[in-house]
Formats: sequence, C-alpha cells, structure tokens
Amino acid sequence: MDGFNLRHLALAVALSAGMGSAFAATSNDFVDNAAASGIAEIETSRLALEKSQSADIKAFANQMITDHGKANDELAAIAKANDIEVPDTTTLTKQAKAKILDMRDESFDAAYANNQVMAHEETIKLFKEQANTVTDDKAKGATELKAFAQKMLPALEKHLSHAKELQAKHPSK
Repeated sequence: MDGFNLRHLALAVALSAGMGSAFAATSNDFVDNAAASGIAEIETSRLALEKSQSADIKAFANQMITDHGKANDELAAIAKANDIEVPDTTTLTKQAKAKILDMRDESFDAAYANNQVMAHEETIKLFKEQANTVTDDKAKGATELKAFAQKMLPALEKHLSHAKELQAKHPSK
C-alpha cells in the first residue's frame, strides 16, 4: 500500500475511532459525533473500494457508503430543521490529524474489518445514549434526534454483526 493511501486510511480510521466517544450530552454533541462517524464510515469505505481485492469487503464498503450516506442526509435535514449546526469536513479532518494510527503488519482488509467493528461499537454506544435520553422538549430537535437514533440502531447493529463476520474472514496477521 503506498504512503499516500495509507495516510488516507489512517486519517479515516482515526476519524472514525475518535469521533464517537463523546457522551451525547446535548443535541449538538450528538449531531457532531454522529455526523463525524458517518463521514468517517463513508471515507474509509471509499478507500476500501479502491484498495481491497476482496468481494466481501467491497460489498460491505458499498453498503456502508449507501447506508451512512442516507443516514447523514437524514441527520443533516433534522439538524437544519432545528437550526443545529453540522460540522464541516475541514473541522473533522483537523480533529483526525491529531490522532495516530498504527497499522502494524495488518493487511488492508484486516485493518478495514477491525476498524469497522470498533467504529460500529462506538457508534452504537453513541446512538444508544441518544436513544435512551430523557428529551427536553424545549431543546430544539431533541425529540427528532432521539427518534432518529432509535430508528438507526437496528441497522447499526446489523452492520456490526456483518463487520464481525468480515473480521473473522480477514484476521490480522
């Protein structure tokens, strides 16, 4: 894997690994973290389409691009309707550059599968926290964001299950 693409994978993996860990204390925190996780999923999966030779990895990557793209669009619409700012890609890239990824001797497919398991576990945690919050009807978008999180959880859990299957098929060396 050449250095340029390794840096892109490192950036995308660092982005997805670090974006979902904050507690969803406010609607804006949830929007920020959910948007960051979704963008990272899409970017990492785009790289998987370029770098992987495995049909199962490419199929999963395509599904991630489709599903997370739709989820990001829905999240952006909810945020816009409630005057909640969504972070831009530049901000997320700056945050990701502060993180370091140690690829070790993993193949791309193993690194991608491992990242997908970790990223989905963190994203599910974030969405469960949002789905289980007591909503403040006075906070803009609180009810809509809670409903969005509840709606997305089954798909995220399905993604995690599939990512774990890929992880088993493409183990680290």
